[in-house]
Amino acid sequence: MLRRTARTLGLCVMAMACAVFGVGATAGTAQADSCYSWNRTLSQGTSGSDVTQLQIRVAGWVTSGERLSYDGQYGARTAAAVKKFQAAYGLAADGVAGPATFNKIYALQDADCTPVHFTYAELNKCNADWSGGAVPAATAKANALKTMWKLEAMRHALGDVPVTVSSGFRSKACNSAVGGSPTSRHLYGDAADLTGSPSLCRLAQQSRTHGFSEILGPGYPGHNDHTHVAFDPSPYWSAPNCGI
Repeated sequence: MLRRTARTLGLCVMAMACAVFGVGATAGTAQADSCYSWNRTLSQGTSGSDVTQLQIRVAGWVTSGERLSYDGQYGARTAAAVKKFQAAYGLAADGVAGPATFNKIYALQDADCTPVHFTYAELNKCNADWSGGAVPAATAKANALKTMWKLEAMRHALGDVPVTVSSGFRSKACNSAVGGSPTSRHLYGDAADLTGSPSLCRLAQQSRTHGFSEILGPGYPGHNDHTHVAFDPSPYWSAPNCGI
């Protein structure tokens, strides 16, 4: 709650300053952001690192079984994801990422680029430096950020109910200590085990439409107490007790 309080206070200060100097942040003017600021409107046909940054934040707004590429190319699939993001947050759903879309993203992220309802600490209960996994530490941390944005989308689609992450990135040592598979996606930083409310089956079912390609839940061996989601190059879903 401290992070959101700080953000709220900061926005209040900004609002007062705008009132004093006669400047307003409108749908045609994007605010600057301490995490990342977009400096141009993006639409189909554009490309670049700013498109990649957008893709990270909208990759959770896809159709069932779909995975959005982080390739920096604003194609039809990126435009479709942007439309779903816009519609989910009450914006004009035109598939064009402009000031209104960016301002909503700014409101949804903290200074370290994590979405407001998730933290790096939640996605890494193993060690502080993200080392010892199947990929370099920087890659594992980047993968975790992508996972968090998908979880943020899923959380919102579920009605903004809290989603609890019980396990995220694991080093090989941490993975071995909990009896994890030697090929676990936790070693790559792109996996999350989810518990709590809503039900595990609801989480497993909902995750199908938010860019997760590996979903394991109730009925799958060792997964009756959590729902596991990950980004796996070889898609696999199994939660027999949930009809998956």
